[in-house]
Amino acid sequence: MNSPDTVLVVEDDAGIRDLMASALHFAGFDVQLAEDVPQALTRLAQHTPDVIVLDVGLPGGDGFEVLQLIRSRGVTVPVLFLTSRDAVEDRVRGFQLGGDDYVTKPFSVIEVTARLQALIRRSRGSAGTAADDGILRYADLELDDKRHTVHRGGDTVDLSPTEFRLLRYLLSHPGHVMTRSQILEAVWQYDFGGDSVVVERFVSNLRRKLDHGREPLIHTVRGIGYSLRRPAS
Repeated sequence: MNSPDTVLVVEDDAGIRDLMASALHFAGFDVQLAEDVPQALTRLAQHTPDVIVLDVGLPGGDGFEVLQLIRSRGVTVPVLFLTSRDAVEDRVRGFQLGGDDYVTKPFSVIEVTARLQALIRRSRGSAGTAADDGILRYADLELDDKRHTVHRGGDTVDLSPTEFRLLRYLLSHPGHVMTRSQILEAVWQYDFGGDSVVVERFVSNLRRKLDHGREPLIHTVRGIGYSLRRPAS
């Protein structure tokens, strides 16, 4: 029998923490809890979970501090962060530091559970099909699926796990226009109401890392989605 997936919930509000613990236990997760930054770091030192729920506002620091620290240590566990409804800057910063998804408060525990399950599924698999040698190429861009590396023009491009999966999906469909809902389904493995903010932020980060004065390869098709192609001459 397979052991249950482990989720670390880092949340200082006792009511929210207990509610999530009950719901996630019911969904079959092994749940670990932390109420502040020191507790979160202690839990992570003791055991690496399969997925993390991380509140942005925490006593003794903040969720971004925890996220930045675990990513700097090379931990690629998917992270879903919690933020207030109007804190757009929190979402942007969370993605830039390597967060994989977010939900805004107040939220549905059913949705959180589904998102966590999707994060775990995609962390154990990939969208699209690489070439026989595990390498996808387009123009001067190269993604090595086996080594989990990306190069453009011979230069190494450091990507977060989610950025890597997004680029892999686009490279698997060069020249095609991929809708935001298709990207959400393939890369995030869900589509809750067509929320395009997640896709837009990750595409923006991906462009920033890939371009650096080079010709842009990821193009916005207004009102539809994105396409990986050379600029029209």
